[in-house]
Amino acid sequence: MTASKQQQERKALFALAIPMILSNVTVPLLGLVDTGVIGHLPEAYFLGATAVGAMIITFITWFCGFLRMSTSGLAAQAYGSEDRQQILLVLSRGLVVAFIIGLLMIVLQTPYINASLWLSGGSEQVQFYARQYTEIRIWGFPAALANLVILGWLLGLHKAKLAMWLLIVTNVVNLSLDLLFVLGFNWQIMGIAVATLIAEYSSLILGLYFVAKALNIHHKDLIKTLTETKTSLFNRVSFSPYLKLNRDIVIRTLCLEICFVFITFQGARLGDTVVAANAILLNFLLLISFGLDGIAYGAEARVGRAKGSKDPVALSLAVNTALKYNFMFAIIYSFFFYLFGLEFINILSDIPEVVAYASEFLPWIIALPILACWCYLYDGVYIGLTEAATMRNSMVISTFACFFPCWLLLQGYGNHGIWAAFCLFMVARGITLFYHFNKNKHRFCENDKKV
Repeated sequence: MTASKQQQERKALFALAIPMILSNVTVPLLGLVDTGVIGHLPEAYFLGATAVGAMIITFITWFCGFLRMSTSGLAAQAYGSEDRQQILLVLSRGLVVAFIIGLLMIVLQTPYINASLWLSGGSEQVQFYARQYTEIRIWGFPAALANLVILGWLLGLHKAKLAMWLLIVTNVVNLSLDLLFVLGFNWQIMGIAVATLIAEYSSLILGLYFVAKALNIHHKDLIKTLTETKTSLFNRVSFSPYLKLNRDIVIRTLCLEICFVFITFQGARLGDTVVAANAILLNFLLLISFGLDGIAYGAEARVGRAKGSKDPVALSLAVNTALKYNFMFAIIYSFFFYLFGLEFINILSDIPEVVAYASEFLPWIIALPILACWCYLYDGVYIGLTEAATMRNSMVISTFACFFPCWLLLQGYGNHGIWAAFCLFMVARGITLFYHFNKNKHRFCENDKKV
């Protein structure tokens, strides 16, 4: 393999990854601003309630992460094979499914919120304010889920700059409204929820405009263009593999969600200070994951294109290049939290017991980028390959054969036991995917089935 090809692949990867790293970082930064604003209110239960409420909403949006993942992988493969009809079909089908799920969650909001709060536990104040938060945010589901589809579709078509601006503009709107509603109007947790709700629908409008731009059509003609696919939208031959793909991603995502929810809810049961400190630490984790996902998103698009064009050499080059730079970024993130982690904790909260408790667990955050970077990267690889069954199996093994058994063995160490089990869980994900890829990489460009 020539040095020029390696250089070309590096440039192609960074053309996709850098815009996504910059825009992805705005997502957890928004969470950090939310945490910082609420963390400076006088009681720890405000921060704890925001963490619980956000997790109840995030459980659904992350659960529906298959909308972004499958759309990204399928769009990338259609882009690689230069199939415009398939490109339109992937987008149309994803949007229809997103709106159906979003509307269903609005209809079922009362039993869902009641069950979630019952499972979460926590003090009476945490329960009250978490309910206030979720009852506002739940109305944003149709827009939030449609935005996942649009983001994945733009990434699949290598439109990383449009995806970057979509995330940046959305989060700037959200951040501005956060400050206005909480600090200006003193709406407390309700202000955070309303700001996010408005930002989600603003993002949908902007995202549809970007879709029209990517298709090189006038935005007024967008609906007409997408309806060109209506006859094959739910065609049995093509829809059955689509459902199978998303079924596997849903199972994979559900396992991941169970782990995150467990950390939040278990923290709530250990006390308001613990759940508040874990909220800060989880925001740090999101900052790490969204940063590392920038490289993974680039790998999705490059790997998907290689599979769509049936080019095994390009596939190997894309994966090896992404692995190299993914590890480099992980080292940078670990070093960043080693230098500035304590300062960030003090910025996010001035409640002494919360600051002290969160600081005790900072070493876990410093270690996580290097321990977890492999699973983030291989997730991107397998999304690009649309090999969702492998992702599912890896996650099931890591969750039920690693995370929960490790927690049971380490629960005597309290919150440290939770974070140790989580770190081992991330390592297990990386190892299982690494093993499978190296054993099967010769066959990935052979399967050209469209879904």
